[in-house]
Amino acid sequence: MMVTIYILGLLVSFYLLAKICEEWFVESLDIIAKRLKLSHDVAGATLMAVGSSAPEFFTALIALTKAGSENIGAGTIVGSAIFNVLVIVGGSAVVATAYLNWRPVVRDLLFYIVAILVLLFTFSDGMITLAEAIVYVIFYGVYILLLSQWSRWFTNGAKTGVEMIEKFEEKVHKKERRSHQAFLVLDRWTGWLLGLLLPDVSKHPKTYLRVFFTSIALIAACSWVLVELAVLLSREVGIPEVIIALTVLAGGTSIPDLLSSLIVAKQGRGDMAVSNAIGSNTFDILICLGLPWLVYVLYVGKAVIVSTENLISSIFLLFFTVVALLFVLAVQKFKIGHRSGYILIFLYILYVGYNIMSVINPNVLSIEQWMASVVTL
Repeated sequence: MMVTIYILGLLVSFYLLAKICEEWFVESLDIIAKRLKLSHDVAGATLMAVGSSAPEFFTALIALTKAGSENIGAGTIVGSAIFNVLVIVGGSAVVATAYLNWRPVVRDLLFYIVAILVLLFTFSDGMITLAEAIVYVIFYGVYILLLSQWSRWFTNGAKTGVEMIEKFEEKVHKKERRSHQAFLVLDRWTGWLLGLLLPDVSKHPKTYLRVFFTSIALIAACSWVLVELAVLLSREVGIPEVIIALTVLAGGTSIPDLLSSLIVAKQGRGDMAVSNAIGSNTFDILICLGLPWLVYVLYVGKAVIVSTENLISSIFLLFFTVVALLFVLAVQKFKIGHRSGYILIFLYILYVGYNIMSVINPNVLSIEQWMASVVTL
């Protein structure tokens, strides 16, 4: 009975997070980006990335404040990254073959690979120091600097993934709203209740700061509920918290991005969906993990202790998956179609199965212990 209540609570929290981010938070960020006159790439790598990754960020931040549950944040980020690469990219490829602009894809994938290596290195001793947390944030600053100069170096007239995403964003949201007809009553009541706190920014643009800060507070509250429910669910069913984070929380917080990507892919813009999934992952690792760690170390005055059990193997799998994806894209001349999409989705099913088996009988799967020993060499 309690398991059902916890699962329903998680589903409601996922829904509220998606609605708040999509209909209010992202809209306020869009106005902020325009007022700051940010370029498309920089806005996408900063404010738009914040909009799509806010649930992961606050989940990681709040998990640090709960003693014994620090791994939930890292597990959610790593699991979400694997979900993005395998399910979002794979699902988009199944819906429509994507022809990618190779330069930004190679740029984002290479930076992402380096970010994963940084994650592996900092996890090697099971703790995150102040210097390591600063490296995460600085490295993302370097990434933003590269993006700000990218259009000057390559002025071939091709639009970046971020620019295309912004131009199609309104169409995607409209189509999403039409697809909500099955539970329109619930959606309207939820929208009305949230509207009491959050005005419509499109009709009242001057309220964008109020909407921005109120959205952050509500997202933080929903993230706190997610962490608490994840802890309670893991204790009820006897599964490690990090496994719940790697699968349930990671998938749930990424569902809005998946739906948007599939809708965009159906419109014939699979390239945009793939570019979005790849580009947002670097932000997830370097900022959604690095910044909460930095805040924690500065506030508490000691290093973050991270139990690498169940995490090292997932990070290694993520690394090899991204390297393999880059190789396959290069061989296929940066075209990804239905067959590759099905393979990616199947790999994610295997990944979830691996996590389930590691709980049922950890001794059978010695790959995790082997990977951990390699990292500590």
